[in-house]
This record gives sequence, C-alpha cells and structure tokens, in this order.
Amino acid sequence: MNPLSGVFLHAVGGLAAGSFYAPLRKIERWNWETGWLVANFVAYLAAPLAIAFCTIPHFADLLAAADSQTLAQVFFFGFLWGIGGLTFGLALRWLGMSLGMAVVLGLCTVLGTLVPPIFKGTLGELVGNASNLVSLLGMPLCLLGIALCGYAGMRKEAELTAEQKQEGVKEFHLGKGFLAALVSGVMSSFCNFGIEAGAPIAELARQQFDVPDIWKNTAAVVPLMIGNFVANLAACLILNAVHRSWGDYRRGPAKQLALYYFLAVLAGAVGAQEFFWFGMGKTKMGRYDFASWPIHLAFVIFFSNLWGLYYREWKGVGRRTWSYVWCGLAALILSTVVSGPVAYLFSRQADSPSTPSSAAITEH
Repeated sequence: MNPLSGVFLHAVGGLAAGSFYAPLRKIERWNWETGWLVANFVAYLAAPLAIAFCTIPHFADLLAAADSQTLAQVFFFGFLWGIGGLTFGLALRWLGMSLGMAVVLGLCTVLGTLVPPIFKGTLGELVGNASNLVSLLGMPLCLLGIALCGYAGMRKEAELTAEQKQEGVKEFHLGKGFLAALVSGVMSSFCNFGIEAGAPIAELARQQFDVPDIWKNTAAVVPLMIGNFVANLAACLILNAVHRSWGDYRRGPAKQLALYYFLAVLAGAVGAQEFFWFGMGKTKMGRYDFASWPIHLAFVIFFSNLWGLYYREWKGVGRRTWSYVWCGLAALILSTVVSGPVAYLFSRQADSPSTPSSAAITEH
C-alpha cells in the first residue's frame, strides 16, 4: 500500500480525463453527436480492448471464466454510466470545460464515494473509522466548491452579452447546461458503482490468471466501458437520425474529414487512459481506496479548469466572479488533500503504538 503514489496515478488519470474534450472543440462543421460517437468508439471500445489484450494474458479466457451475473451487472452499471457520459458531453457543450466539469464531477465525487458503501452495507464501517471520517470531511468541501463554481456561472450569465458568452463557449446555455450536468452527475456515479461491482473479476484475474496487481482492475473496467459505449452508440445514432447528420461521417473535403477524424480519435485515445490510470491508482490506495473516487475527480476538475482558462471561457467577467471561480477551485483541491494525504497521515498517527486509541481504531 502506498497512497501517495496512488494520488500521483490518480493525477495522471485526472489529466487525461480533464483534457479529452479539448480536441473536440476544434471540430466545427460536424454535428456534435458525430464527433462524440467517433471519440467514444475509441475511448470505450477499441482502446480498452487493445489495452486489456496487451496487459492481461488470456483475456478472453478470463472473461469466459468470470461469473456471468457479475459481468451483466458491471455492463448494466456501465450502460447507466453511459447515459451520464452522454449528458456529460452535452454539459461541456453548453457550459464549457471549466464550469461543466466542476458541476458534473463534483456531484460524482459525493455520489460515487457514498453509494457503493451504502449498496454493500459497509457504510457503518466507513464512518466507524477515525481516519475514514477525516477523509469524508472532503465531501462538504467538494460541495462548497460546486456551489461556488455554480454561482460563478450564474454571475457570468448575468454579466456577459450573448456574443461574449459564445466567444468562450460557442453554444453557451446555462439552463440546459445545468440540467444536463445534474443528470450526468447522478448517472455518472454509476461508474464507481460498476468498478466496485467488478471487484470479483479483478480478484479472479489476480488469483487464477496471475495478472499483476496493478493491472487487475483492467479486467473489470472493460465490460464497464463496453456498457458505456452501447448507451452512447444508441443515443448518437438516434441524434444522427433526428438531425440527418449521417453525411458527416463521409462528406466534405478530404483534408477536413481527415482532420476531424484525427481530432475525434485523439480525444477518444486521451479519454480512454482515464480509468486505466484510475485502476492502477486504486491498487495503491490499500484500505483507503474509498478515497480514490474523490481524489481522481478533483484532479479532473482542476485540469479541466486549466483548459477553461486557456480557452478564455471566463473572459469578460468581473473580479468578484473571478474570485468565486478561484475559491471554488481551491475548495475542490482542498477536498482532494483532505480525502487522500491528510486521511493517510492521520491514520499513520492513529495506528502508531504510542497512540492510546490505536487498538480501537485498528479493530475497525
């Protein structure tokens, strides 16, 4: 167990997740669903299968040996997560990378951390451990960060003209964006739910197929991602039919088509790395792996806001609005520090032989 190295791996995964949408912003003449579907094909089908077959010997045999009910459950959670992924993309489309990521992933932080222990009936154990309680203090900080970023978004809506808002986010729409973010925040929490449900597959990979511990979660991530892709495939094909955008895939100047496919594939390739780094980081967290979800998502929010600043999504807002943006980001990053390193250091102190209460804490 090495939680500090786990935090580093989660940071790399957060960088990938926070950056994947940037190439899609450069696709101007395709309908949104076209680029989204190409990116999702790479991110949630092609790349996961390629990584799995490269890192797990006899991966097909592993899936055949896994419990079919567990596989179906993980796939189902992935499908629900896919609905969240679709609305996540819409939230980024209408709110921008900084505000959209902050609202969606902040909600995912809270729900994704608390729902799996509630489902497994282990919430009592979670709150019964002193160091775990320290980690859970990151939840209110995360909610505060969401609230501050959301308020900054409302101030932006009031301060800027339509032209100014669209300069940073071409299709900026606060109402539709927040609705999509709310749906995505709820549905995307099923990602962590699916990873937790896939734990038996990961253990099967380690125990019977001699998969190194750092790669074991890959076995559980693949069926989760396939479920995600199926949900996005269905939705994007429906949108292609509604918008009559089938021609996007094949019509247009050859150089433009090549560029758009390259950008969409690049977005998918970057996004695909997120949960493999997350899975590796999770193996390093030991008994503090419940903190993996908030740590990962806070890094995603941080890096996506750097992109938002690069794209000048807050250009033209007043100083007070800027202060809410920065305070919101500070609260989100502080929630990461509390949920990970602080909880770890607290546990080390609590477990020290010189600490009178260490035995009681260890019993939990």
